[in-house]
Amino acid sequence: MTAIALSGSASRTRSSSRVMATFRLHLVNYETVIVLPWLIMAFIFVVNWLIWWMITRSLTSASDLADAREGFGWSGAMFFIFVYMMVVAVQAVNLTFPLAQGYGVTRRDFYLGTSLAFVALSVAFALVLTLLSFVEEATDGWGVGGSMFTLNYFGGDVWYERLWMFLVVFLFFFFIGAATAAIYVRWHTRGMYAFFAALGLLLVGSAAVATLTRSWPAVGEWFVSVGVDGLVLWSLLPTAVSAVVGYLILRRATPRE
Repeated sequence: MTAIALSGSASRTRSSSRVMATFRLHLVNYETVIVLPWLIMAFIFVVNWLIWWMITRSLTSASDLADAREGFGWSGAMFFIFVYMMVVAVQAVNLTFPLAQGYGVTRRDFYLGTSLAFVALSVAFALVLTLLSFVEEATDGWGVGGSMFTLNYFGGDVWYERLWMFLVVFLFFFFIGAATAAIYVRWHTRGMYAFFAALGLLLVGSAAVATLTRSWPAVGEWFVSVGVDGLVLWSLLPTAVSAVVGYLILRRATPRE
């Protein structure tokens, strides 16, 4: 019994070591994963700040200025970083999976380490965005009433509400990207063709059903009633499904040469 227990403990230790090795593997190229997205975000911020400054300086009416500031809150400038993280997830699975397999990392340990990296990055990036959102408020929109980190899509008056919303959205894009990459790793180009064809048919079919049944007003009412907080909460469902499906697909995938 002692020998069996020691063997099981050693096996768990090796598994944990492989998980952490995979975790570190995703962060080796930190310039692409961490530095580059924030450099691009800084550039987007500077461009937006200049636009806000020009708009506010060109308006003389108080009502027009108020309307402009309200419009700033619907900017989509910050969504770049979420899409970028989805691309990072695709590259993380597609490029590092063959490498990890070459080092003897099991598919299970690879996916656990990859998921751990995604969660850690989501928490870190969400914390930074939350901090920037309160700095933005404290400086009256960086001095010009701008809104890049306090968009109307991400409400919440307290820090943990904003942090939660940012975190959930990051996790959504990470695991959607991971599941998509797993399809490519398993079935390659043909799998991607089939996936996007099925996705297109699903979207068109859903739109056709809503149109034929005259359900678009009900769909709009549902989105309004659920609100942004509800939509963010609902996104946990496809996130969880993507995480599970991504693992199930990847466990049978064969690394490409």
